[in-house]
Amino acid sequence: MECTVSWAGPSATTGSRSGMTFLAETGSGHTLVMDGAPDADKPENGGANLAPRPMETVLAGTGGCTAYDVVLILKRGRHDVRGCSVKLSSERAPTDPKVFTKIHMHFVVTGRGLAASAVERAIAMSHDKYCSATIMLGKTAEITTSFELREVQA
Repeated sequence: MECTVSWAGPSATTGSRSGMTFLAETGSGHTLVMDGAPDADKPENGGANLAPRPMETVLAGTGGCTAYDVVLILKRGRHDVRGCSVKLSSERAPTDPKVFTKIHMHFVVTGRGLAASAVERAIAMSHDKYCSATIMLGKTAEITTSFELREVQA
């Protein structure tokens, strides 16, 4: 896997490098824009709030990784899963490096006739065996999960 991250470059209006916008070009050929948080004390060192922060993309990627696993595990088990979302909330260390220290993932899984035990098992398998991002972040963060089932009609 490869990715190239580049500073966005000179400002069109001033001709100087300013702001903290970065472009990530992934090995699969996609582009992702990231930006830093605005800095009121030193605006030249802050972002312009044009895109997600880099650590927000880490959290989003983790959510995507685990949701992918949960859906795939349920589908492979021939469960009638129709939707899956996960809301992640996190806490970070107050000083550098500001690693994640707590992450809570709340899954909402929709389908027909889904057993809570199957969803619970799929979440556990993702977190214990398959989701690289969750397992990696689990080295610094306490990761907790919860879920709810929503039945959909035909």
